[in-house]
Amino acid sequence: MKSVVNEKLVKRNSRVGQYTSIGALAILGVGLIITFKYPDKFVYSLGALLVGFLLSQVGIYYGNRWGRSPRPFELINKSLKGLGREYTIYHYLTPASHLLVGPAGIWAILPFYQKGTITYEKERWHAKGGGFLQGYMRIFGQENLGRPDLEAGAETNAVKQFLEKKLPEGVEVPEIGAALLFAHPQVEIKAEDTPLPALTPKDLKEFMRSKSKEKPIGPLTLAEVEKVLPQPEQEE
Repeated sequence: MKSVVNEKLVKRNSRVGQYTSIGALAILGVGLIITFKYPDKFVYSLGALLVGFLLSQVGIYYGNRWGRSPRPFELINKSLKGLGREYTIYHYLTPASHLLVGPAGIWAILPFYQKGTITYEKERWHAKGGGFLQGYMRIFGQENLGRPDLEAGAETNAVKQFLEKKLPEGVEVPEIGAALLFAHPQVEIKAEDTPLPALTPKDLKEFMRSKSKEKPIGPLTLAEVEKVLPQPEQEE
């Protein structure tokens, strides 16, 4: 499988996460010092604590998406390793963060890192369990599962519009699929009749192989799609 990664974006956002986290700790420290040494300056300490908290949330956001190990694109590459040379995965280079193109069709892969049990009930996704830290992260929006269906719809629509502009006249844009990848090693998926496939890393490669047997995209269309996307420079 070939992989194309926007390395500049990955490095930049990783640094943003590091710097904002360090800055948040420094500002929170200043706020605590003011609180204990200068109690009459309570307004300043409160302001410092508020700014520090907000920066910490930014740092956590960027850290979860760009600084964790393995990073999302590394995890996806590892999950798809051995899929075949006719597949290419594009990371942060198309309207979808992770776009797989090959005989299985065109797929936006959306990674999630919730720990615990993933369920789908009454047209809503839920993440249950995972312990105190997971609960804290959900409260402050860092590990809230949200609406994966809406995220997936936005990405697939954006890819479709992108290809409509790029492909030559007469080449029909194939259907764009979306798959949810629940990547935490301690996740359990208990979801039936879901509108989108919900997979773990060990399931992703076999899922794509099964889809390729349905022949969702012809070789000529696949070749035209690959022409308008960034060219691969490395293989995984």
